[in-house]
Amino acid sequence: MAGTKILCVAEKPAIAKAVAQHLSGGRVQTRNINGNQYVKNYVFDFNFGGRWGDCSVTMTSVIGHLTDMKFPSQYNYWTSCPPAELFEAPVRVAVDEDKTAIAENIKSQAQNSRALFIWTDCDREGEYIGTEVRNQAKEVNRNIVVKRAVFNNTERAHILNAARTLGELDELQANAVAARIELDLRIGAAFTRLLTLQLQPLHESLEGKTLSYGSCQFPTLGFVVDRYLRVKRFKPEKFWGIKVMHTRDDIKVNFLWSRVHLFDRVAVIMMLERCLMAKKAKVTKVNQKPTSKWRPLPLTTVDLQMMGSKYLRMNGADIMKVAESLYTRGFISYPRTETDQFDKGIDLKKLVEKQLPDQNWGQYAQGLLDGNFRTPRAGRHNDRAHPPIHPVCWVSPDKLNAQEKKVYEFVVRRFLACCSDDAKGQSTDVEIQYGDEVFHARGLIVLERNYLDVYVYDKWESTQQLPSYRVGEEFEPTEANIFDGKTTAPNYLTEPELIGLMDANGIGTDATMTEHIEKIKTRFYIGVHSRGSGRNAVKELIPTRLGIALILGYDDVFAGLPDSPSLSKPFLRKQTELEMREVCAGTRTRQHLVQESLDTYRELFIHTQRRMGLMKAAFERYIVEAADV
Repeated sequence: MAGTKILCVAEKPAIAKAVAQHLSGGRVQTRNINGNQYVKNYVFDFNFGGRWGDCSVTMTSVIGHLTDMKFPSQYNYWTSCPPAELFEAPVRVAVDEDKTAIAENIKSQAQNSRALFIWTDCDREGEYIGTEVRNQAKEVNRNIVVKRAVFNNTERAHILNAARTLGELDELQANAVAARIELDLRIGAAFTRLLTLQLQPLHESLEGKTLSYGSCQFPTLGFVVDRYLRVKRFKPEKFWGIKVMHTRDDIKVNFLWSRVHLFDRVAVIMMLERCLMAKKAKVTKVNQKPTSKWRPLPLTTVDLQMMGSKYLRMNGADIMKVAESLYTRGFISYPRTETDQFDKGIDLKKLVEKQLPDQNWGQYAQGLLDGNFRTPRAGRHNDRAHPPIHPVCWVSPDKLNAQEKKVYEFVVRRFLACCSDDAKGQSTDVEIQYGDEVFHARGLIVLERNYLDVYVYDKWESTQQLPSYRVGEEFEPTEANIFDGKTTAPNYLTEPELIGLMDANGIGTDATMTEHIEKIKTRFYIGVHSRGSGRNAVKELIPTRLGIALILGYDDVFAGLPDSPSLSKPFLRKQTELEMREVCAGTRTRQHLVQESLDTYRELFIHTQRRMGLMKAAFERYIVEAADV
């Protein structure tokens, strides 16, 4: 065996195994650890180069977070203290009971190691988990050198490069996560105990139910309830409009009214009469120009969840679970990223070339290499940690299950579309003056489909070509009459729409949005209902009576309170997310963020306590009375 002993620790067993295989060249000894069937130790030799040279390596892993932040045991009972005390009660960080064997394994391996190389995921959460691993190692070997491997996929060449270009753990990102964990614990526990203790006795249907509060889950629920109430309170209004049609060269052209429609029938009748009195319409504009449908931006986590939910008929949580599996097996890059621009150093053509064997899109990939390749568009986001999600290698379909095939295909087709040209077409716009009113018609001819040939999720179809019109010419419309209709309510929220709202309002991160949605499902605050049937079925999110009561109760509690947004709205959590970024940038300390946030939420907690009667009244309306009907 080589000289220097190095301990490497990954965030997941699958990553540890993949990295060990690449670094060892397959010459690895696998050893079980006591007390955990999933975590293995992989022992092999590897030359890290530079100051480390030939080393004897033990590669192992944790399974996500190693520790948990808790209140001391005397605070564990629901009635052990007034809930408000949890804002200031002592907290301690300790190894999770079910992770003790993993922690002991790290200590055992670190004891005689010269260095610890962290291989956790390169995001905010991964940095924090890296510090958890480091702290365990330092308990038994205070002099151990700690370095961090920076990687975003498990392709062999990428892993070898990461092993030889080690960096440092980002303490600032770890501090931001530590602040978030403490805030979530204190705020969540205080409000959850208050709500549960006060509201559970109101009705037998609430018996045994934990009425949990979370600073992300409540605004998420708020979006669902807000849309639901807009639908339920919607009152349709009748409207009227003018429809003009002209037939030329056997083509029926429908001209759309520039006013769209009005809610005054008499006014519309008068406008139509003026049109009919004019007899002829005059062409005021004819605009024929090239047009394009832009190829998509490189793929981010939020986009994967939104587009995947819409087109793959999978919920966001399942999509991310599958994407994680594809990543750990080395098929795609790290699937948790905010970046929508490729670094110039990435050889995109090489990635395109790897897709040539595929029967469905291999020929298209060849076309890109034969001269159709275009540099992808650059979006506005770059998290400086990971590239956009992209395929790392080609995978034979027989290696994937049904869900993995769908997600992998989406990632590949999106990547190839990014490297393609925009779709090209020609649009024709005709505007006419008829009486005092203006109408217009548009025609589109798609000339070059380009990226649309591979990105089957986008549609852009040619319309009927408009006949020839000249500016200044006059014609008598074939038909001009009134149409009527009614305004329609918005639809209930779908998961892609909810993820979009969460992203726009800073609720959660790209890595946690689907977790918050799943949480309010498991708490029975919302349910999922299908509208339509078969392939056209749309899954809509509908709040339960419990969910409605919680949101409307909080809205009543905070109604009329100046400068204090309701806990069901996104503003407070959005502010916390922005301040966490300041901690990551080093412009705000962890302590300052925690103290300031706790001061804000403590005031809101006191206000909730004082006006608990309004919350109970909402529960009487939506839970008690409904249950007794």
